[in-house]
Amino acid sequence: MVALQKEVVDMTGARILLVEDDDVLRNVVERNLLARGHEVYSAIDGQSALDYLRTTPIDLILLDINLPDQTGWDILRAIQCEEWSFGPTDEMLQGKLPVVVLSAVRVSPHRLAEFHPLAYLPKPFPMEAVLRLAAEAAKRRENCARQKTDEEGSHA
Repeated sequence: MVALQKEVVDMTGARILLVEDDDVLRNVVERNLLARGHEVYSAIDGQSALDYLRTTPIDLILLDINLPDQTGWDILRAIQCEEWSFGPTDEMLQGKLPVVVLSAVRVSPHRLAEFHPLAYLPKPFPMEAVLRLAAEAAKRRENCARQKTDEEGSHA
């Protein structure tokens, strides 16, 4: 008799790019995300953010709009122009970028409609909202990994 083993997909955290130039806020958000098992890559300006995006798989971007070298909108334009893919999670997001826009100034609905971010959090924002969005990104990543494992198993 052959025993069937069910492959367990570990719940892993999301891979999060935190783009924030305010040291205090960046450190608080980063510590909270790390404490919940997420991988966090921090960028203090737009160029660093784009460098991470070119080399590192990311599940969620927490993006400040007012950065020292360029705006968050410039980064979103670069993402669109370079047609970066965020992998299998693209389909799960139904056309929305896995981006949470963070801003201390009011963001126009026109801008949000132009870029279709996953969410907009005006500063100051509740940490629970960021943690919920990060948990959802981790769940999408887990579901994609499980789906890929199931597809590979059905082709074997």
